[in-house]
Amino acid sequence: MIVCLCHRVSDRDIAAAVESGTRCFDVLQDDLRVASSCGCCHDCAREVFDTALARHAGATSSGAAQAA
Repeated sequence: MIVCLCHRVSDRDIAAAVESGTRCFDVLQDDLRVASSCGCCHDCAREVFDTALARHAGATSSGAAQAA
């Protein structure tokens, strides 16, 4: 789904940024330019980012538990 129309940023783009190590919304905005023009997508982009972070943290912790 497209989250930011101004810069054509999708939920997949945001998830990929999290998978690549982005942990701060401000950094995400700098890297992808999401929610940096009109601002209409800010709340949605933040929600998608937070969800992606939670999923990544869950996957990381379950992977660590399986490795132990």
